[in-house]
Amino acid sequence: MLLRLLYDPKLAQASYLVGCQRTGEALVIDPNRDVAQYLAAARSEGLTIRHVTETHIHADFASGTRELARAASATAYLSGEGGPDWLYAWAGEPGVRVVRHDDIIRVGNVRLRVLGTPGHTPEHLAFMLTDGAATDRPMGVFTGDFIFVGDVGRPDLLERAAHVAGTMEAGARALYRSLQTFHDLPDYLQLWPGHGAGSACGKALGAVPSTTLGYERFANWALAARNEADFVRVVLEGQPEPPAYFAHMKRINREGPPVLGALPRPPRLAGAELPALLAAGATVVDTRGTRAFAEGHVPGTINVPLGRSFPTYAGWLVPFGRPFHLIVDDTRPGAAAEATRDLALIGMDTCQGVFGADALAAAGATGRIPQITAAALAERIRDGTASVVDVRGAGEWNEARLPGVPNVPYGLIAERAAELSRDGMLVVQCETGSRSAIAASVLASLGFRNVMNLTGGLDAWRAAGLPVERGVGAAVA
Repeated sequence: MLLRLLYDPKLAQASYLVGCQRTGEALVIDPNRDVAQYLAAARSEGLTIRHVTETHIHADFASGTRELARAASATAYLSGEGGPDWLYAWAGEPGVRVVRHDDIIRVGNVRLRVLGTPGHTPEHLAFMLTDGAATDRPMGVFTGDFIFVGDVGRPDLLERAAHVAGTMEAGARALYRSLQTFHDLPDYLQLWPGHGAGSACGKALGAVPSTTLGYERFANWALAARNEADFVRVVLEGQPEPPAYFAHMKRINREGPPVLGALPRPPRLAGAELPALLAAGATVVDTRGTRAFAEGHVPGTINVPLGRSFPTYAGWLVPFGRPFHLIVDDTRPGAAAEATRDLALIGMDTCQGVFGADALAAAGATGRIPQITAAALAERIRDGTASVVDVRGAGEWNEARLPGVPNVPYGLIAERAAELSRDGMLVVQCETGSRSAIAASVLASLGFRNVMNLTGGLDAWRAAGLPVERGVGAAVA
């Protein structure tokens, strides 16, 4: 048997290649849309992908199951659990097999037993792996978004992201019951989760790629929960805001993501075309770093830096399903391909073209985002010449914040811009200054003329010895 992890750090997302070297066949679990990587990995091991499956209808990335099954002429295995409301719309296509609890998927000598594990989603599956060439005892379980290292999959996404009302408490109770089914399984079982640290599919995911059931029994709060009521309360509290694109992913993955054939390659556009596009109201995303953008950008563009969090930031701020354009840093090799790949992985296939450095000159990079230090901001607050907005998540804001400062998470900054004052200086603040720089760019694109970014964010404020406020209490040092 062969087992390989293929991990996308920007999505904090794990796929797995399982192969039988005797028969030369392989299965891929939870592929994303960049299917070339799985085909290449199989070829490098002398294997052919004959089977593709996924643990559930994903919310955080566009599934590659349909794409890879077509590219490899493989069988796609889809969940039949969860009831009629959670059946895949494309389950009737040729080459698709619907599987349910206790079904077996065979990959040569390797067996995967299907386990219904509802909670994160109603149709969620896990796959228990046995290497039949070595033993009849199972080796481990591909847990998807059921059990993570140190956490479990959040059961609130259907309600908070997909707006299916009244589902999160029922999901939490189902998740608790699913965990009970693992109580009699042996400690030695390895657990291979679908996500690692940085994913919004949980709130406290560990950064190591795998674990064991025995370790999680004493290290994972969820497996140690004393009763259902405590579990439901804890699993639902403090979950981060789901990015806006999550709602679209649920729909797209259920219906079946469009088969691309290859990752998008938008055309390179001449810089002279940019002014007319902006005048017509086009969405233009400048992917350069926040410092470069602050020092000079084309007014009307927004800044989403091409870094580790690029898909998450873009998924919050770029209108889904509508045309958009990119500006890339010409000094960074492969920036255009990287950005369009990242966006395709979250279903954003509507990029109309890419601009380079010549667009900054052609359109006039006259925009600036001034920076302000913590000490200077404190003076401005004291004399009443600045207002501040904290663009971190609500949980972060509740934990600690600048005294009296309101919270508007950066992903909601455009739709809630009317709540913010356009009179005088508006300072945008986050934990370190990165998310606030992005939010400031959005406000500037909406016509806020006196927006500044707090350099270093709350970290710098604390380092300067300035007071913070926690919860609903008074300011503390």
